[in-house]
Amino acid sequence: MEKNHPIGDLMSTTLQKIREMVDVNTIVGAPIHTDDGVTLIPVSKLSFGFASGGSDFACKNQKPDADNSFGGGSGAGVNISPVAFLIVKGDTVKLLPVAPPASSTVDRVVELVPEMIDKIAGMMEKKKEDKDAF
Repeated sequence: MEKNHPIGDLMSTTLQKIREMVDVNTIVGAPIHTDDGVTLIPVSKLSFGFASGGSDFACKNQKPDADNSFGGGSGAGVNISPVAFLIVKGDTVKLLPVAPPASSTVDRVVELVPEMIDKIAGMMEKKKEDKDAF
């Protein structure tokens, strides 16, 4: 029978605890339904890291056939930041960012591109409908 080293148990325990904290519901939250038919879905950014380590060392009065002593530790950190809300109303889905407004003109233009495409498409459809009406 193969002996397990304590560092394996240490790392397994650390990863299991991280799995318990981090799942898909942490990133895309549970939908929130309102009375007027609007559904809000929270979206978050998640980052985490962990480290484990250990060492075997011989004791002062250790018997020759005895296993070495083991000392080890582990640690983890998790950061969860809200990013946006998906707003679903009927067939329309919009993204409402939580971040502060863009700080530069280029950032603001990039944020407005989807909205501008929607408006241009709406204008083109309206012109086509007006043209077809005559």
